[in-house]
Amino acid sequence: MRGNLAFIKEIVLAMAESVFYLYAFLWMIKPKIANSMSDVLKLFYLDFLRVNRKDIEVVRLTDNELITRCKNPCPVLRLSVLLKVDTKEACRKVSEPVCKYVLRKMNPKLAFERNYGWIRPFKESCEERIYLKW
Repeated sequence: MRGNLAFIKEIVLAMAESVFYLYAFLWMIKPKIANSMSDVLKLFYLDFLRVNRKDIEVVRLTDNELITRCKNPCPVLRLSVLLKVDTKEACRKVSEPVCKYVLRKMNPKLAFERNYGWIRPFKESCEERIYLKW
């Protein structure tokens, strides 16, 4: 029975990733171009992820780097709690590949990193770094 439960959790996470990829694909039908880190903040966080501005702390914003901490209502966090799956695992499988896909489409030089030492529910927010790779 325990193996079946793990299998079901994997299926649900795979389905969540597929739905998120579909949303990303549809959102990118009209191409969005990020020429600056301010563009990334607006396009990626506010428009694509639909994070409310009050839920984003900008830790660092330079010409080459954006570090944010978000405390928005997060569907992956909710799914993780519901399935009793560690968010570190769920975010790596569901969210991170899609975020990298969208950012790459917005600007191929953008790189995405999630700080798995600063992630909910272990911290009050989730920290991410987006930067220009050379």
